Amino acid sequence: MLPEPEKFPVSQSAKSSKAPRRELPIEQTRNIGIAAHIDAGKTTTTERILFYTGLIYKMGDVDDGNTVTDWMEQERERGITITSAATVCYWTPKADGTTKLFPDTLHRINIIDTPGHVDFTAEVERSMRVLDGAVAVFCGVAGVQPQSETVWRQATKYRVPRIAFVNKMDRTGANFENVLHDMRRKLGAYAYAVALPLGREDDLRGVVDVINQRAILYDPEDESGVKFQIAEIPAAERERAAQALAELIDAVSNKDDEVAALVVEDQPVPPAVLKAAIRRLTCKLELVPVLAGSAFRKRGIQLLVDAVVDYLPSPLDVPAAVGIEPGTEHQVVVPSDDNEKFCSLAFKLWTDPYVGKLVFFRVYSGQLGKGDSIYNPRTRKRERVSRVMMIQADKRLDVDAVHAGDIAALVGLRNITTGDTLCDEKFDVMLEPPTFPEPVISMAVEPKTKADRDKLGEGLQRLSEEDPTFRCFTNEETGQLIIAGMGELHLEIIRDRLLREFKVAANTGAPQIAYRETVTVAAEGEGKFIRQSGGRGQYGHVCITLAPNERGKGIEIENAIVGGVIPKEYIPAVMDGLKEAIQGGVLAGYPLVDLKIAIVDGTSHEVDSSELAFKMAGIFALKEACKKAGVILLEPIMKVEVTTPDEYQGDLLGDMNRRRGKISGIEAHGASIIITGEVPLAEMFGYATAIRSLSKGRAAYSMEPHRFEPVPSSITEKILDTAPPMAAARS
Repeated sequence: MLPEPEKFPVSQSAKSSKAPRRELPIEQTRNIGIAAHIDAGKTTTTERILFYTGLIYKMGDVDDGNTVTDWMEQERERGITITSAATVCYWTPKADGTTKLFPDTLHRINIIDTPGHVDFTAEVERSMRVLDGAVAVFCGVAGVQPQSETVWRQATKYRVPRIAFVNKMDRTGANFENVLHDMRRKLGAYAYAVALPLGREDDLRGVVDVINQRAILYDPEDESGVKFQIAEIPAAERERAAQALAELIDAVSNKDDEVAALVVEDQPVPPAVLKAAIRRLTCKLELVPVLAGSAFRKRGIQLLVDAVVDYLPSPLDVPAAVGIEPGTEHQVVVPSDDNEKFCSLAFKLWTDPYVGKLVFFRVYSGQLGKGDSIYNPRTRKRERVSRVMMIQADKRLDVDAVHAGDIAALVGLRNITTGDTLCDEKFDVMLEPPTFPEPVISMAVEPKTKADRDKLGEGLQRLSEEDPTFRCFTNEETGQLIIAGMGELHLEIIRDRLLREFKVAANTGAPQIAYRETVTVAAEGEGKFIRQSGGRGQYGHVCITLAPNERGKGIEIENAIVGGVIPKEYIPAVMDGLKEAIQGGVLAGYPLVDLKIAIVDGTSHEVDSSELAFKMAGIFALKEACKKAGVILLEPIMKVEVTTPDEYQGDLLGDMNRRRGKISGIEAHGASIIITGEVPLAEMFGYATAIRSLSKGRAAYSMEPHRFEPVPSSITEKILDTAPPMAAARS
């Protein structure tokens, strides 16, 4: 349960009583996310940052279940991050004998700690959409792991500049150079070290500041990691540090004219000039500065926070957000300026036990004070703002106003969904919402008692509002209530939250695969809906063409009617009929995907035609076309990575083959073997138990949705022979 709200200190009011002036200039704001593969150390790194910035006075640990950003009961019990947590801290980079770009200047850092488990990838997706920069955390032993690649792709998709932190350098087998090589090879990153580990494994004494060619040595007697000294680099490490600096200057000179000019003239590159160039390249996504340390052992975190301030952009350093004018293709620029009209993006909804629905939003332009009105271009409605809050993980802090670049939360708004634009009514613009993957697994759910039925429906509705990758619907054939999500853990957490937050005990069925249907050949279809029963009848007639679309491209519906043979007022009804038929499928009740549909012909009746008639004609036309289009089932294929000692490699390869898996790579990584492959999700149930049994508990695996592929004909027959399916979640 979240505690009661606290009062957050704000600066003195400016000219407007509703909107006090901002605490710090916008250029001294950083909006960052901490993202990585599960168990790479994101939450521990965030916890250390909050301690050194003075936000907390006692560091928690994931193993002890007392971290700030993992505040949900389920997170603390399981030791994993489930929901992204936002928090605000402040940092002043100190000169301390080394060159800083912003010495003695207070900076405000808004941090979002994101989950690493693939089942909660939506949290990373929507966080990346509103961030200006990111810290990608990598394990010093495992290097680039599957979910590392996923979050990297998400950051690239939203053009988020990033720095990298190679964590766990105190672990046996940690190798900084291997991780750097991994980043370049697997991620295609232009990554170069700005900090090196000083010592390895148990002998990790500190870090080397490559740019300033200084060592940061931590006091082994100080368990807090607060006491350190800046000294000369030990003789054994000087050559390595000098080589890293030479590589860094060479890499920067290849992309930055100012440094290139100094290199060509054989002039030394001053640290301040080099850092400014690194900042420019990082903000343009042309360079990834890489640091090293150990969050658990409290080594290198201060230098990491300095790097956040030095290299990651403020809201002014990234291109202005661009939206579109509703109902048109006209682009509208949204500049990061307090004096412009207000515009923001709602990126997350959360149900708070004290105040109800919280709407997390990122302000892109203007400012918003208590009592102001905001406008939602999607619903074309405006609402008055009663409370604005900053979120400090599990605390809610009331503020009088928020400004461009801020991340905050609103209370009491209605009819809001994830991805809505909230703006000034005179600034009608819609920002691009984040996109989310479709659910891949579903199961039936029912209340244990009749009294719980209404509470179950309410709980599921609230949870589906919060989580765009969670769906619930009623199966029309069986009457069962179906929940669908990204994996077994995802649905397990949903069930747990129903019990804890909504006091609903529910029974669930066995997990079912969210199959899809698609067509293999082009076909034509004709649909007629004609009813005559005396008086006014019903008349709708539609002809369509249907063709397979490129895999992953989705549904494309084109209105190719010429001459008005179907009046334009009935075209939306035809579209609705096609969409309804697509969701119901034709082979086994699963939604159709990757189709190109064109409405090409039809007829109408002056008196009898209606929207209902044309909707039904659209449904019939699609079903007839599908009968001739070679409909097949598609199943979700998972990308699987298994890390195992060498002696279990053969057993695990054999097991993966038995699961219809395709091996794509086998790689030695230190004393371990990494097997990568693609396996149908249907064959992965119970894999955690199987891998433990085959390797005596010494192997580990991770998997993530990769793509959909046709189901083999022999298995299709089994699926069709079973009881009516729990079709995948409908939009």
